[in-house]
Amino acid sequence: MLKIGMIGHGAIAQYVARALPAHNAQLAVAIVRPGREDAARAALGSDVEITTAVTNAAADFIVDCAGHEALRQHGEGVLAAGIPLATVSLGALADADLYQQLKAAAQKGGVALHLCSGAIGALDALSAARAGHLDQVSYVGRKPPHGWKGSRAQDMIDLDCPGPIPVTHFEGSARDAALLYPKNANVAAAVALAGLGFDATRVALISDPNAMANTHEIRAMGDFGEFVFTIAGQTLPGNPRTSALAAMSVLSTIAAHCAAIRF
Repeated sequence: MLKIGMIGHGAIAQYVARALPAHNAQLAVAIVRPGREDAARAALGSDVEITTAVTNAAADFIVDCAGHEALRQHGEGVLAAGIPLATVSLGALADADLYQQLKAAAQKGGVALHLCSGAIGALDALSAARAGHLDQVSYVGRKPPHGWKGSRAQDMIDLDCPGPIPVTHFEGSARDAALLYPKNANVAAAVALAGLGFDATRVALISDPNAMANTHEIRAMGDFGEFVFTIAGQTLPGNPRTSALAAMSVLSTIAAHCAAIRF
């Protein structure tokens, strides 16, 4: 049985931990911030080893579910130690220095950094199109106002008393979106990494009082033709900022790592 290490103990980590036995894997260790050990035990169970240092993590495969800062803090050490790492914190890779550090660490350790697809789909088609010539790639993220709480948007618009009209609170590159919205723009980063890159991928982020779900749209044009992909995703229960599909994509990444036949 595959021994999984988890960075973090939040909503995604808890969802993944509960589902691991069905994928012939078990959560062996969780890496958390100092002072969060008791909270992690309460969230993940007493059978899971809790540590604050990645050097103490005995695991076959480690998953980062704790956000950009956790990837910065632990990613290089995990990869350099020869342990495969999966992450949902794709927006952190907008930092060009971090991207190069993690790439070098993976090469040193002889393993890979696996990028979970998160809340979006169609990345396989987008990366395939990149093998030809891509002309344009854009991403539009649309959420109800409460879904933007805790982000830069709340400094720009009234999320508690929104008007009746959708408000675009960001337009720019995927790099700027990922750096300015570290908890909300991992999808924009995924689209950028699969396609034209952080600087050439255009992004719009919208607060929509009429939205019933978090909606993500990718548009791409190239010598392959043209596609538009839209998904209206549900969030994890009790966490309006976390996509259920993002948690599911972590399980899919773990399953693919173990599979004899894979996409």
